[in-house]
Amino acid sequence: MVNTASRYSLKLEAQHVGFFETPVVVSKLKNGEALMNDLEQAIRRNKAQQSGLSRSNIGSWHSDTDMLKWGGAAAGELADTAIRICKRLTVFQEAKAESFHWVVRMWANVTPQGGLNHLHSHPGNLWAAVMYLDMGEENDSGDSGGAFYMEDPRFPTVAMHNTAVRMLGADGNPQQYEIEFKLSRGDLIVFPSWLRHGVRPYTGKRERISIAMNIDARHNR
Repeated sequence: MVNTASRYSLKLEAQHVGFFETPVVVSKLKNGEALMNDLEQAIRRNKAQQSGLSRSNIGSWHSDTDMLKWGGAAAGELADTAIRICKRLTVFQEAKAESFHWVVRMWANVTPQGGLNHLHSHPGNLWAAVMYLDMGEENDSGDSGGAFYMEDPRFPTVAMHNTAVRMLGADGNPQQYEIEFKLSRGDLIVFPSWLRHGVRPYTGKRERISIAMNIDARHNR
């Protein structure tokens, strides 16, 4: 590298700007106890009748994706709540969100000790959502694991080159490859369906219950 310090007196005015934001909404249901209790009862009834599906879940029960049919009015209310969030996050060129027909596929997850969900995404949809009904019970160490986490979609290629690198965000803090969320009963998280996510191994003593949704907007005919 040529030393040009003696020839030039350069000054640099730079601004650190963050682009390509990934919208993620973490919300909590208020006055939702009756709704959540009805959802849990519906899930337990359905679990007693179905063997469950195998998707990203390992060691846990995954219902069919027709929970809107068997989940009662509470499932419909939860779907409508998630759609309202998605409409506020979505802009269509030359069209309004209300111009589309919004659809939801919903299912339940019941996770016993040792259960987890592999890192995965939900292709073919605009948004995905997860809500926790029952966090289970902590083990004797006071940590039940089972954290919900997301992968930064920009970083895998960089990590292949240098696994130690971290990019500084506009806030001045290093950005991590994965972000863990400390969620609780009644938390509803909404995120783009292409964002890969998963659940760490759960070690609690009692089953954990959550609901997941695929949300899409289709052209009205």
